[in-house]
Amino acid sequence: MSATATATASDRSDIRTVMVGGTQIGLLTAAAVVAFLIVSRQVTAVLPQRALEALIVLATGTAVSFLPARLTQARHVEGIAGAAAIGLWGTVVFMAIDIVLLRPFKAYPWTWDAIGGGSTWWYLPIWWMLGTFLAWTGGIVSAARAAHGETSIARAATPALVGAVALVVVARLARLDLVLPAEAGAGFTIALAVLAVVALVRKR
Repeated sequence: MSATATATASDRSDIRTVMVGGTQIGLLTAAAVVAFLIVSRQVTAVLPQRALEALIVLATGTAVSFLPARLTQARHVEGIAGAAAIGLWGTVVFMAIDIVLLRPFKAYPWTWDAIGGGSTWWYLPIWWMLGTFLAWTGGIVSAARAAHGETSIARAATPALVGAVALVVVARLARLDLVLPAEAGAGFTIALAVLAVVALVRKR
């Protein structure tokens, strides 16, 4: 009885939490994209430009992965699911900003559209899945750490960030020929997924 009451008090997945939280995540994502665009246009030296872009990617990845769990106070399945829902709604909100504001002003060249034969819709489901996946795995990691009394986003994110840097180094040594921001984003996603799997295995 007391365990159920505790779960209900901590884990939130109500519609208001999801809608408000997802909107905040979407706005944050849009701000990060604008910052990325400013750096790509204003910083002309390649190495500083790529380094700053990678930092923006890692900071944004950390925010969209761990803030949803903070908003839902994820401790159990309900809160983790709520975090994933916030991540999904955040991608929808950003998509609206992207279509209404960024595209009409030709903020960036849309090579993704060219890959899809000029269509926007082929990559949108991938974007929705990525945003949901990051918030979901971030929720799992956050809930696992909260079970041991640790609720700091910085401490929860540090292993994923360290893993991302390590994977970037591996990619560089392997000469995968990817741009640094892409390597950083991919490394963060992979590291976070591994941490989520470890958290689930330990819980069993």
